[in-house]
Amino acid sequence: MSVTNFHEVSFPVPLALAATGGPERRTEVVNLASGAEVRNAVWAGSRRRWDVGSAALKLDALQHLVAFFEARGGRLYGFRFRDALDDRSCAAGEVPSATDQRIGTGDGVATRFQLVKAYGDHQRRILKPVAGSVLVAVDGVTAEFSLDATTGEVTLDAAPAPGGVVTAGYRFDCPVRFDTDRLDITLEGFGAGKALRVPLVELIG
Repeated sequence: MSVTNFHEVSFPVPLALAATGGPERRTEVVNLASGAEVRNAVWAGSRRRWDVGSAALKLDALQHLVAFFEARGGRLYGFRFRDALDDRSCAAGEVPSATDQRIGTGDGVATRFQLVKAYGDHQRRILKPVAGSVLVAVDGVTAEFSLDATTGEVTLDAAPAPGGVVTAGYRFDCPVRFDTDRLDITLEGFGAGKALRVPLVELIG
């Protein structure tokens, strides 16, 4: 994901509350002559999509949406989006702790670790953590670190000893862009209206 075409700004949370969407996979399914099938994963992980349109909004909220869209140049610039369904290292409604997610193992030398979130055996790289929300521990003991909130990389003040388990807790945004260069707005009554379709697509780093 290029940093030159990404704006470190957040999509307005009130406009995202009626979002529909979720993760998308790409799988090839080949039907054999025997009637059996062979399935192959084309993508290593998921790519998320949402539509934040269709909800009735007051005119000032619609104007805010249009202004945000114009400032991003349609599909040109990416931005942060808070997915209310999946925005933290722990279960929804819980408070992140420093032991939520395993992000690496110490070797006595390395100090840099990428934030990740596990979904079973699949690990998702967390590229846009929320500054101030990140906690890190080594073998369960809170560790001092610095954070690059634009990449999701943490740098520990001291390298963990060989075999040391590095864990982290955090809240995070998704890097996305508009998946359209056009907004269709309809006025539904005095002082209200809706955007018929506002698709967003996750940017994969």
